[in-house]
Amino acid sequence: MKLKTFFTQVCAAVALGAMAHAALADQLDDIKKAGKIRVAIAMGTPLYSYADANLKPVGSDVETAELLAKDLGVKLDIVSVTNAARVPTLQANRADIVVADLSITPERAQVVDFSVPYAVISIIVGAPKSMNIKSYADLDGKRIGLTRATVNDTLTTANAKGAQIVRYEDDATLITSMVTGQVDIFSSTPSNLGEMQKRAPAKNLELKFAQKEFDLGIALNKNQPALKDWVNNWVKTNLKNGKLNEIYKKYHGRDLPDSVTKGAA
Repeated sequence: MKLKTFFTQVCAAVALGAMAHAALADQLDDIKKAGKIRVAIAMGTPLYSYADANLKPVGSDVETAELLAKDLGVKLDIVSVTNAARVPTLQANRADIVVADLSITPERAQVVDFSVPYAVISIIVGAPKSMNIKSYADLDGKRIGLTRATVNDTLTTANAKGAQIVRYEDDATLITSMVTGQVDIFSSTPSNLGEMQKRAPAKNLELKFAQKEFDLGIALNKNQPALKDWVNNWVKTNLKNGKLNEIYKKYHGRDLPDSVTKGAA
């Protein structure tokens, strides 16, 4: 009797697992049936995703998401998130995919799937011209601001062990902290440096040294083969026809590097 009960429980567990896998694998169909795709985007990131003078979402990630939804034949539903909430929002099923300057890293790849790279992001350290900073060693004993749960955070934490790291929840808050003098050094992106320079030209902020350049991927939950295949084919198609490069160049003023465009092959 006990053996029969155990066998029944095992069968039930296998059936539930198969059902769960099937449900995830059918997400592409679910998106098409719903007529919309929920895309998590980290608003407040200059050049990638921000609000224009009319409070309309714009930026390279926003246009990328708009093109993706159009080609899929569904409405775009932007789910505005902070940088730290990008992966958790996807895991909680509050978004179908993430297009939010999300760098492809081994740590993230353990919990979410990524498309082939669609863009890049450069990570830099910036500060006033008067400060002599050329490497991580020069950050010892200094306060440096950055955005929590980003590759900036990971890189700086690992390489500037003598620095006092001040973490902010999003890029917009980091920018404000620099502009208002709460911190004088930051780890972020050239686009955020440009915004700081525009808002506080008297501070004479400049790029001190480059930390690293990362490929960006469209993130989606694991065990979604149909959705992943569609997204990968979409990225490759739009790299090949030049549309993703046009979007990136429009906002960032440069072409995508060969490391990304070769993904169209």
